[in-house]
Amino acid sequence: MSGETWTVLKIIQWTTEYLKGKSIDNPRLDSEVLLANLLKLDRVGLYLNFDRPLSKEELSSFREIVKRRGSREPLQYITGQQEFWSLDFKVTPDVLIPRPETEILVEEAIKVVSGQGSGASENRLPTTDHRPLIFDLCTGSGCIAVSLAHELEDALVYAADASEAALKVARENAKKNGVQDRVTFLKGDLYGALENRPPTTDHRPLLFDLIVSNPPYIKNIDIPHIQPEVRDYEPKMAVDGGTEGLDFYKRIVADAPNHLSPHGWLMVEVGEGQAEAVSEMMKDAGGFDSPLTVKDLAGIERVVKARKLSV
Repeated sequence: MSGETWTVLKIIQWTTEYLKGKSIDNPRLDSEVLLANLLKLDRVGLYLNFDRPLSKEELSSFREIVKRRGSREPLQYITGQQEFWSLDFKVTPDVLIPRPETEILVEEAIKVVSGQGSGASENRLPTTDHRPLIFDLCTGSGCIAVSLAHELEDALVYAADASEAALKVARENAKKNGVQDRVTFLKGDLYGALENRPPTTDHRPLLFDLIVSNPPYIKNIDIPHIQPEVRDYEPKMAVDGGTEGLDFYKRIVADAPNHLSPHGWLMVEVGEGQAEAVSEMMKDAGGFDSPLTVKDLAGIERVVKARKLSV
């Protein structure tokens, strides 16, 4: 990249070919995103500045960035951000990168709480005398909790994670998106995190109207064979679901009835081929109506949900 003039267009073309040779799935898009991030432009701004030459300092910085992406470091860790639910989220190697398919879980949760969508009136939460209470397990970056708080202004959201580093990122994302006053982050293992909630004069146990989770669900035997971006860079504790990929679901489902209000909902994201097993867990747990599944845009059953029976 030295000894000649490198314009925005020329360096995008060169980088696209370089990343293609490294088996990057979307080399042109990644090239544009990386350069736009460096130059503090949006992608439209790049097109308007195709003839602009880069300085030596910019070329040097960009060379290091491209090298990182060529080593299969995720684009989002390099730029430090990811859009989710039309909101901007900070991401670091301490958290799983938010995926588009997780928006299916957010969408279903919103339908239940707000009564939106076709047929939602039959499935929405019953009218209560309190603000809806939501609990997000394995919150990671906080993308689910923050998105729900942003969309459901009356809701109070609790979000738990075992990683203090992840919670630090999640708190920043809540503040970034203006919902820090309605999301309470708790450190701990699943429901055990509730023991660390701030003290109140009300000592009754919290009963949630909605429990949501996108837990780790990759079989540990499969981790060495998944794409390098996930295998080598994303936190293992956020992807390792145990021998069958179902360890977290077993614990989440088994204890959910003890933490749900009457007619409350449990909703979880699942990996491909896991919906049937998780549905059976909900049936075996007792206390739930028949589980339902929701497919993503690829036709994969992505969300399993069940409603607690009234007692």
